[in-house]
Amino acid sequence: MHTEGHTDRGRAARRSAAGAAVLLAAGLLLTGCKGIDPPGDGGSSASAPASGPGRAVSPLRNPDGTKPGLAAITSAAEKAQARAVIEKVTTKGRGPRTGYDRDAFGYAWMDSADGVPLARNGCDTRNDLLKLHGRNVEFRTGSDCVVVSMDLHDPYTGKDIAWKKAKATEVQIDHVVPLSYAWQMGAARWSEGKRQRLANDVLNLVPVSGSANSAKRDSGPASWLPPSKAVRCSYAVRFAQVAAKYELPVTSADKTMMLQQCGA
Repeated sequence: MHTEGHTDRGRAARRSAAGAAVLLAAGLLLTGCKGIDPPGDGGSSASAPASGPGRAVSPLRNPDGTKPGLAAITSAAEKAQARAVIEKVTTKGRGPRTGYDRDAFGYAWMDSADGVPLARNGCDTRNDLLKLHGRNVEFRTGSDCVVVSMDLHDPYTGKDIAWKKAKATEVQIDHVVPLSYAWQMGAARWSEGKRQRLANDVLNLVPVSGSANSAKRDSGPASWLPPSKAVRCSYAVRFAQVAAKYELPVTSADKTMMLQQCGA
């Protein structure tokens, strides 16, 4: 009996060891050796991919502007949806620029414009936009706000920009609906708070090449459209989204041009 007990315990031990081996093998198969870097990878697989249009989101799926980029609208169904967005915008004549001052919309890139995404997060609006739209973003030492370099896909030109703060003006933040345009279309009679929201709302802001932003100035869509034809319908939709949110009319010529960009 004593010998048989030892035998039974030995068999149990062997069965236990065999079971453990099976479980270990199954675990390795399931995990696929997770956490082991492939040869030559240098552990860089977690780094952000390069800038490019593939990360951009259509304005139809980004109604608050909190997602990056401005992806092209291409299908007939999407263009019909885009025209429906534009059709809701009202029209009126463009008034005079008399009395316009950038400061009427608050100081540039204020973080305290309540009622818009990313407000009061400790980082100014410009750097918020660079972080949102940029790739491979690097910050000033000791900061999680001040962007000193990044890669940006400029939707207006379709080009990639390797940007560094030393040449800050190579990337500028475009107000899709320009502030001067808004002033002439009714913002002159708005409250100060509403003007500040328009100036700092991510829905109305897109980082683009400095040259494209400078060429646009305070033009509406009838006078200026992005050089990249692929994104013109998306630009028209974003213009309409901003106008609708702030109950801001556009000129008849601008609305006609916006609809043309999203023709079937």
